[in-house]
Amino acid sequence: MARKYSRSASKDVERAMHKRKRGTLKSGKGGKVTSRKQAIAIGLSEARAKGKRVPKAKSRLSANLNVASRRSGTVRVPAQRPLRAGLQ
Repeated sequence: MARKYSRSASKDVERAMHKRKRGTLKSGKGGKVTSRKQAIAIGLSEARAKGKRVPKAKSRLSANLNVASRRSGTVRVPAQRPLRAGLQ
């Protein structure tokens, strides 16, 4: 079975993880990254930007639906809030 990620993409992720460990990895907004998952996502994103072989990122909507379905077994659609009687 072929590798999903190229070895050079793995190096980019490794570099991002090392920066996180030292406390020098910054997010897009400039804040310090402390989450391991966020560091991996940043490394993969940088690898994609360089044109390395990395699978496409999941869209945020489908990722959120997958998490919701794994938790409850079914996908829940948020209900709309009812209007207050005094504000009509």
